[in-house]
Amino acid sequence: MRYGGYNAGTFLPRATSMPTQQTPSWLDAVTWNADGLVTAIAQDHKTGRVLMVAWMNHEALAQTAQRGEAVYWSRSRQKLWHKGEESGHVQAVHEIRLDCDADVIVLQVEQRGGIACHTGRASCFYRVLKDGEWQVVDTVLKDPAQIYGA
Repeated sequence: MRYGGYNAGTFLPRATSMPTQQTPSWLDAVTWNADGLVTAIAQDHKTGRVLMVAWMNHEALAQTAQRGEAVYWSRSRQKLWHKGEESGHVQAVHEIRLDCDADVIVLQVEQRGGIACHTGRASCFYRVLKDGEWQVVDTVLKDPAQIYGA
C-alpha cells in the first residue's frame, strides 16, 4: 500500500472500493463530535501556513482520502462540499494527519489558484491582533464577485 501524493485514490489501496454502506476501519479511529463531525485544518504542504478550518463528517473524510482532494461538510448548507467546486480553488491533498486525541484532522494541501478563502485571500486567517485591534494583513488576490459571480 502506498500513501501520500495527491492523485485521486492515493490515500487508499488501489484495489479498495468505497461502498457507501460500509465504513472503512481507519475512520473508526477518529473521535467524532456529537454531530458526527471532526475539525479539519487545511495547511499549505510547502510553507506550513494554515489556510482554513472546516468540518468533515465520515463521508467527507472518506471521499477526501479516495479522491486526493479536500471534501468538507458544510454546516450552513448541510451537505458535502468539494473545496473549489464553485471557485475552482481545489485543494490537492498531499497528506492526511490525525492528532494525538484523534479529534482534529490536518490536511497538507496544495491550494490550486492560491486562494483558500471565500474573501479572495490566500488564507482565511488574514487578520492579526495588534495593539488591541484586529488588523487586516493580507490583501485580496481576487474580488469574490469575480470568483463566485455577483
